[in-house]
Amino acid sequence: MSSKKVSLTRWTSVFWFHHIHPMSSEYYHFRTWDQQILLLILVMSKCKTYFVRDVEDGNNEMMMPIAKQLNDGACDEDEDEERLITLCNSGSGRSGFGVMKRKQCSSSREAKEEIAIAPAKRVAEAEDKTTMSVEKLDDIHHHLSILLQQTLASSSKSIEAEDFSQSEKSVSELVDFLGSVSDDASEPDTEDSENAAFEVLSEIHRFITSPSLDQAVMEMLSFELPKAVGRFASASDKCLEIAESIVDRFIATCSPRDMLSILCEALGSPGRMFKTPSYFAPFLSGLAKVFVSIQRRHFVQVKAAIPVILNVLKVISSESDDGDADSEDLFNRAICIANSIQAVCEKLEGKDKEKLCALFGLFILQIMALASISIRDEVSSCLPLVLKLSHFLHYCGLSYLGLVTGCDVNMITSTVVGEDEDDYLNCFDYVKHGAALAVIWGHMFNEVAVATGEDLAAVKEELQSNQTKRWEAVGMLKHIFSCVNLPWQLKKNAINFLLCIMEVNASHTCHDEHIDYYIPSLYSSLQAVQMVIMYAADAVVRKNAFDAFKRVLADVPPSPRFDILVALIKNSESSSMIAILLGCVKDEMFMEIRQRASVGNGDLQSQNRASQNLFFWRAGVLELVELVLRPSRGGPPSLPEYNDAVLSALNLYRFVLITESTGKTNYTGVLSKDHLRKAYNEWLLPLRTLVLGIVAETATYSFNPIEIHLLPPLMVFLYHCIPLTHHNHSNLAFPSKKGN
Repeated sequence: MSSKKVSLTRWTSVFWFHHIHPMSSEYYHFRTWDQQILLLILVMSKCKTYFVRDVEDGNNEMMMPIAKQLNDGACDEDEDEERLITLCNSGSGRSGFGVMKRKQCSSSREAKEEIAIAPAKRVAEAEDKTTMSVEKLDDIHHHLSILLQQTLASSSKSIEAEDFSQSEKSVSELVDFLGSVSDDASEPDTEDSENAAFEVLSEIHRFITSPSLDQAVMEMLSFELPKAVGRFASASDKCLEIAESIVDRFIATCSPRDMLSILCEALGSPGRMFKTPSYFAPFLSGLAKVFVSIQRRHFVQVKAAIPVILNVLKVISSESDDGDADSEDLFNRAICIANSIQAVCEKLEGKDKEKLCALFGLFILQIMALASISIRDEVSSCLPLVLKLSHFLHYCGLSYLGLVTGCDVNMITSTVVGEDEDDYLNCFDYVKHGAALAVIWGHMFNEVAVATGEDLAAVKEELQSNQTKRWEAVGMLKHIFSCVNLPWQLKKNAINFLLCIMEVNASHTCHDEHIDYYIPSLYSSLQAVQMVIMYAADAVVRKNAFDAFKRVLADVPPSPRFDILVALIKNSESSSMIAILLGCVKDEMFMEIRQRASVGNGDLQSQNRASQNLFFWRAGVLELVELVLRPSRGGPPSLPEYNDAVLSALNLYRFVLITESTGKTNYTGVLSKDHLRKAYNEWLLPLRTLVLGIVAETATYSFNPIEIHLLPPLMVFLYHCIPLTHHNHSNLAFPSKKGN
């Protein structure tokens, strides 16, 4: 017989069941309320299906419309997989009964059972016909307990008899039954179902705590019952409490190694309940107890469980809201797991302890990041949890300096993960975020630094005096700036920390062979700071982020600094950010030419040395201008969308053209005849045509006034550049080669 789970969705006078396959038909009468319950038990235990066929009591006002619907074909015959049964109270105060039709799954089954059903308890006409009396609800709970006792006894008997086929079937039926009750208990506003769920859990707890229960039965049930009872945890606080007690009982009586696998499987089970925090709570607490019970191969066992735990916390942190008590409870249970891991570490020695402590450190840093993400905007609400996590850092051998530079993270990662285990790092995808955040939390709250046992002022001084470590810190802080899920208050404080460590104007002492190693990290870090500049809602945060951006840029030697700016401009899609970056290029060029002018009256050797230090006065600057005024797709730029970038590019071009012509130099090649012709014909004239066309169009069609107001400044710079370019082209007095 094929079977589908029979689910009881509401403890009222209406019951819904699932259909099997129709074969032969038989009719039965139902005469007493107790026999109605007997019918319910029969249907649930035998997995058979009934539907209303006829109603002999014409005064049964609730039954008649439903029966008529069914008999008239309202239930689609094509939907062969589902039917329903409705048992109704008599609304007239008279005795009434329905005739039920049973559809069996085996045509060979000839035996006929008679089940009589009479009306349910009479109710007054003024009462709600869909409301069941307290006595009836208690009766249902009682019969549920009886059914559960019988199912548990049947499972126990088959397990003790070593009838493996029957035992698996019995346990499967038990799990299906529990699933039906837990599904109903998870629905909103089902207090009666919650009470029924509690009765079911209480019965299970009484059964597994019985002194006479065989150990083989306990071990067999341990593979299925923990996950089944975990689904009741979201029904109510008392259901959560007793579900934890059931899981704890299995942990106390079964093999820790088996329970580790069972609990991890329960945590990783997919389905509708997967994102319900209460579902995970008993299993997380259970793992905390299992870890300390493991007798050997501690590192391997804990290492296998950590990804499952972190995945649960990651899912919950991404779904939680501010002040979510259930999510906070899960993180507190993760702290209990951390305490257990520390207790295991203290029992080990040598290499095993070193490896487990390293794994413990990664675990703490990942939780630090996930907890910071889960708080959304209420940063102070996370402080108690951060304090608890910070206490573990020193035990794991992690220091603020090692965390903010990433050195400690790299060290413990290499200790935990072998050469062929790169996939294992997927569960620690936020560990670098956590390392940087651990320091930022200490920067925000002094009590956090005290809990860690760190002198944050000394760490800042070390970073200010050591350029290499400072660059490493910049590379770690980028993980905070680029994480879209972190609260802005944390990013704000990370920017302030960055400003602090960049205050010293240190000389560029990094050797050339080391520069290339750090340039990619510095480039991506500046990109991350750009995100804060563009998206921060607070103007003060945006301003501080831009100041930090310029300080980091200034800390890079001039030649790679130019390359970084070029890369940032080419890879930016924001017109405003391109304008800002071109402004940075112009500022760098201005400082260099001013430094050259300061040694203009010196000897020839000093002048030559000053000329060699002009890293920004090169042809690449004009390539940046062309990138904006003549995009790679061809034609003039898109206006007014790229108005800011075009305006900044024209300003930069005009500055270079005037400076080179008045200084009688041609470092950039801007005064060469070919370039002047190109700039005039390919950059400026097409742009003028575009702008004049937009202005003319506004005289005929309505146009966004804000966009139109952007054009006059652009036209001013455009009409400054056109005659200046034409004049230099017509009166070319300097050769096309660079130099004086």
